[in-house]
Amino acid sequence: MAGFNPAGYLRDVRQEIGRVTWPSRKETLITTGLVLALSALAAVFFLVADWLIQLMMRLLFGFG
Repeated sequence: MAGFNPAGYLRDVRQEIGRVTWPSRKETLITTGLVLALSALAAVFFLVADWLIQLMMRLLFGFG
């Protein structure tokens, strides 16, 4: 088994980073906006679902 070569490791990491296709600023902003919007939509969905379940429990069992 070969020993660990820190210089070779850093050289390989630098080489791999050079191959990465980085998103543009516009792509990053669009993706971030979508994540925030979908997170807000999910929060509203679960808020409404929770409210409906609470309402059904109150109607069926008288508590909730």
